[in-house]
Amino acid sequence: MALKARALYSFQSENKEEIDIVENEELNLLSDVSLDGWLQGTNSRGQTGLFPASYVEIVRPRSESVQVDYSRHQSSYTDTNTTTATHHGSYDDDEEDDDDWDDWDDGQSVAEEPTGSNGVPHSQPPRHNYPRPENAHRPRPQLERQDSVASGKRGSVVGRNLNRFSSFVRSGVEAFVLGDVPQFGRVGETHLIEMGSKGPQWKGSPYPFNCSVEEPTKQTKFKGIKSYISYRLTPDHTNSPVYRRYKHFDWLYNRLLHKFTVISVPHLPEKQATGRFEEDFIEKRKRRLVLWMNHMTSHPVLSQYEAFQHFLSCRDDEKQWKAGKRRAERDEMVGASFLLTLQIPSEHQDLQDVEERVDVFKAFSKKMDESVLQMSGVVSELARKHLGGFRKEFQRLGGALQGLSTSFQLDPPYGSEPLVSAISHTGQTYEKVGEMFAEQPKYDQFRLLDTLSLYQGLLSNFPDIIHLQKGAFAKVKDSQRMSDEGRMEQDEADGIRKRCRVVGFALQAEINHFHQRRLLDFKQALQNYLKEQIIFYRRVSDELEKTLHKYDSL
Repeated sequence: MALKARALYSFQSENKEEIDIVENEELNLLSDVSLDGWLQGTNSRGQTGLFPASYVEIVRPRSESVQVDYSRHQSSYTDTNTTTATHHGSYDDDEEDDDDWDDWDDGQSVAEEPTGSNGVPHSQPPRHNYPRPENAHRPRPQLERQDSVASGKRGSVVGRNLNRFSSFVRSGVEAFVLGDVPQFGRVGETHLIEMGSKGPQWKGSPYPFNCSVEEPTKQTKFKGIKSYISYRLTPDHTNSPVYRRYKHFDWLYNRLLHKFTVISVPHLPEKQATGRFEEDFIEKRKRRLVLWMNHMTSHPVLSQYEAFQHFLSCRDDEKQWKAGKRRAERDEMVGASFLLTLQIPSEHQDLQDVEERVDVFKAFSKKMDESVLQMSGVVSELARKHLGGFRKEFQRLGGALQGLSTSFQLDPPYGSEPLVSAISHTGQTYEKVGEMFAEQPKYDQFRLLDTLSLYQGLLSNFPDIIHLQKGAFAKVKDSQRMSDEGRMEQDEADGIRKRCRVVGFALQAEINHFHQRRLLDFKQALQNYLKEQIIFYRRVSDELEKTLHKYDSL
């Protein structure tokens, strides 16, 4: 008998894995086992996908309606359609399993984080790993709330999003725009946004620096029971090397995600459960960590983040390391509160113009994402052919020429030793060319794929960031309409508009930085690709030309 469910509330999907459901709609369930608070089923319009388990009740036989107790299920949902690995949370890796944190462990895991003063956890969970509600039978989400600013004036209300799983809500930006994020008496950090020739931009760092990632080295502990790879990091503003494992990068990455809501944090290179000590994998990870580090040090905000500076500078002092780690994990200026640290220009920007600018970038980023994905597929296929098909075909050609030279020796009176030797050498040359083709991808195609992978991650961040701005725009329009209808004080509506400007300036500054890096990165990536291709084909040409001269004296 098919499992049925009835929608208690309406839910609007945000991506292709989810489906819309309407209050009182009958749904067909694929299973009554929830996946981190989500069920999968089909709505009345034939669409199949995910929706929140707390928004439905299962219709049991014998007319029993029982709410799903999804708190008992611990399954995790994996997005099999994702083409590039993304790291928006902790991952399991054999390198890290059953491993203590050495000088990193102070008894608090990244997953068990304190809550900021704005009530938003310092964690930013993955898209399909949302925290469970406090109880299974949660009350229906409120459509309106009493605004904290105007509650004592005229009882005005401001609409809240019904979809409490929206990134606009989960990030705390909705609370910020509505004025619900508490102001701190003293903010210890400030990030400036200034007007540049192409619009708002992050103010450049007063202390720019670079950091090298070198010498991946296999190390052991517990008398060889555990093995891991460490990397030597050397910031050029200190010239003092530190050694970090991948899990240390992962810890820092999670701190970055928790803090910087409106910044596209570059993704770390993917983890690998097997073969992580193989030379090719270690080299690939190192190359991609170099790109990641270059993006971190080039960003005016991320590069100055206290936890990042601590990560790059703290050496062997365990006490000092733990103190810095605790400071990062107790940082209150995370998520929506980070927006309180931003100082924006006084120049007026029409919100309609900003919305149009964001729409243009949204269309651009979508098209670039498709192009990068296509390019990745083409280059990956070309590299595969270099490693396999081309190498094999040249080896076959070389083998055939060697066979031909051997056959010429079978009738000695008509044999020509110089010609036999030249043909044999030609066969050897083509076999060598085959090996050259197999070696070439690590000099050009792999490096181009590294850049494409980095940008797949950066581009995948922007839909959620743009959604924050779209949500803020919607609140401005709602508040202005309510003000015009006399249901909200104009001062309150002006406050919402002012806070929306902060979100808008931050997004535009991030867009500006993205374009600056994009132009530089793709220029360098394609220059390197072409240079290496020229060197490669010159080497091939040189080998063929030397072989050609073998026939000159015949």
